[in-house]
Amino acid sequence: MTQMYKILDKITSPGDLKSLSPDELEKLAADIRSRIIRTTSLKGGHLASSLGAVEITIALHYCLDSPRDKIVWDVGHQSYAHKLITGRHRNFDTLREMGGLSGFPDKDESEHDPFTCGHSATSISSALGLACARDMKGGDNKVVAVIGDAALSSGLAFEGMNNAGNLKTNLLVVLNDNAHSISRPVGAMSRYLNKVLTNPVYNRVRDEAEKVVRSIPKLGPAAYNTVRKFQEGVKNLLLPGILFEELGFRYFGPIDGHNIGQLISTFQNTLILKEPVFIHVITKKGKGYKFAEENPTRLHGVSTFDIATGTGPDEDGCNKTFTEHFGEKITKLGEQDEKVAVITAAMQHGTGLTGFAEKFPDRFYDVGITEAHAVTFAAGLAKDGFKPVVAIYSTFLQRSYDQLIHDVALQELPVVFCIDRSGLVGKDGPTHHGVFDITYTRNLPGFIVMAPKDGFELEAMLEAALKYGKPVAIRYPRDFAGSLVSISSFKPIQAGRSESLRSGKDVALVAIGSMVNTALQVAEILSKKGKEASVINARFIKPLDQEMLEDLARSTKRIVTLEEGISSGGFGSAVLEFFERENIRDVRVKCFGLPDQFIEHGAREELLRKYHLTPDELAAWIRSEVL
Repeated sequence: MTQMYKILDKITSPGDLKSLSPDELEKLAADIRSRIIRTTSLKGGHLASSLGAVEITIALHYCLDSPRDKIVWDVGHQSYAHKLITGRHRNFDTLREMGGLSGFPDKDESEHDPFTCGHSATSISSALGLACARDMKGGDNKVVAVIGDAALSSGLAFEGMNNAGNLKTNLLVVLNDNAHSISRPVGAMSRYLNKVLTNPVYNRVRDEAEKVVRSIPKLGPAAYNTVRKFQEGVKNLLLPGILFEELGFRYFGPIDGHNIGQLISTFQNTLILKEPVFIHVITKKGKGYKFAEENPTRLHGVSTFDIATGTGPDEDGCNKTFTEHFGEKITKLGEQDEKVAVITAAMQHGTGLTGFAEKFPDRFYDVGITEAHAVTFAAGLAKDGFKPVVAIYSTFLQRSYDQLIHDVALQELPVVFCIDRSGLVGKDGPTHHGVFDITYTRNLPGFIVMAPKDGFELEAMLEAALKYGKPVAIRYPRDFAGSLVSISSFKPIQAGRSESLRSGKDVALVAIGSMVNTALQVAEILSKKGKEASVINARFIKPLDQEMLEDLARSTKRIVTLEEGISSGGFGSAVLEFFERENIRDVRVKCFGLPDQFIEHGAREELLRKYHLTPDELAAWIRSEVL
């Protein structure tokens, strides 16, 4: 760390903030923004969201005593300022590196992080649990949940608020409202919050009330209650519903989320209340960095970028990602069939659906961060004759497992799930690695589960899936798709049929999805050592190509399965179960995949090397242990 930060360099713990003057707190905010921008330009990460939450973070830590008092961050991609204030400034340059700081709150990284978190809408429920545990122990520490406006649309957030309002426990919820998730949020909650912000009569009266509040040097409980009752009367008069009040919270706001003094006074005056409190804070996503303010969606999550221009490195325009293949193909299929409808959960851009959304707005549904609803909503469309395609990240589809079982599999409905970001996603770490979907989809009765070896096979699988008339899951990685099409058979994809890519008598490498190319590289290495391997592109995790497996059992008798997912209950397990079920004994099977544990953050190549899934390591093991 060569750059000097006049105020930030002095901060080793949150307690250091309490000795800073108002002017120094403002300078600290500038230092933190500079540090975040510089580090993410080199390491990547969540830029715009963290820039928008700087003043909220400073004010909370100024008023609280962390880690005795608890701050629970929702999603966690807004927590970089929190990391810098809580003793992680000196090694912030290791952000998202293997062995370095996580890009999200991490319970194993700091005592100031109560939870490891990277998914939306968990903060209120987990914070309420902490608050109730405190109450049962007779404690008096404060518990705060910080949640974004898009996450607030999730059912889990409302479940937590409903319970908190009923229990009447001492809990502070801070809504960081920046009018964005990754893209602009959608739905009734977004419209409601916008109504709060844009009601001119309410805002004029609120401004006058705030002048009264600011004129009182330090409010006592009685004076504060008077002002609170006055504001409550204004809200009841002007705002229909009073949603948060009706849920049992005392609502304050909206207030300027970049005014540190106003934030501090608000937090100080509300933290003394022994009841659920909801503070509505308005921030600007990307605050303090021109390019992030102008385009917060593009600079929400970044790889590396040039600070002077806000642009990232040039990409190879000749090589499309799996996501781009999906987006282009589903748009073509939408042109061919007006029954095709597409659903995403606040990930229009991330799942490659911008083109479809623009061309077929009446058949495109962004349901917000409501994955469980997305699945059941798709079931309803399928029930009445449409062909719904749910595009969703592997790690987020986990949140709707019951709906996959109850509302799709049990009903035998032809919903197609396009599972993006399957396998190792790299530096976002354990909350985002899509390593469980093979296991949790292959045990769903009636489901067909596929994984393409390249982008062109993904397109073929998508076209086939819409014709199967069954629930289908297609998993594919966050990666460039490449092309192995030159060695493909070009035959239409039949359900449960694999593809032979290379013949060999010594061992059979049966691979799925992203590991097919690895298997071909392993075969090349073995060939140079005098051993010939056949390579099978399994294509289908479910149903398995039983004819192919029986043939290998008769001929090669040595089988190695390769998958980019956890081995427990995965593709290799399915192969072993098949041989056991069919009582085929005279065959040796070795399964390679990821271990039964959460995988840390790090570059995909580093993680594959650590877990011995590189071509060189696989070839060496096969030579020594199988051949």
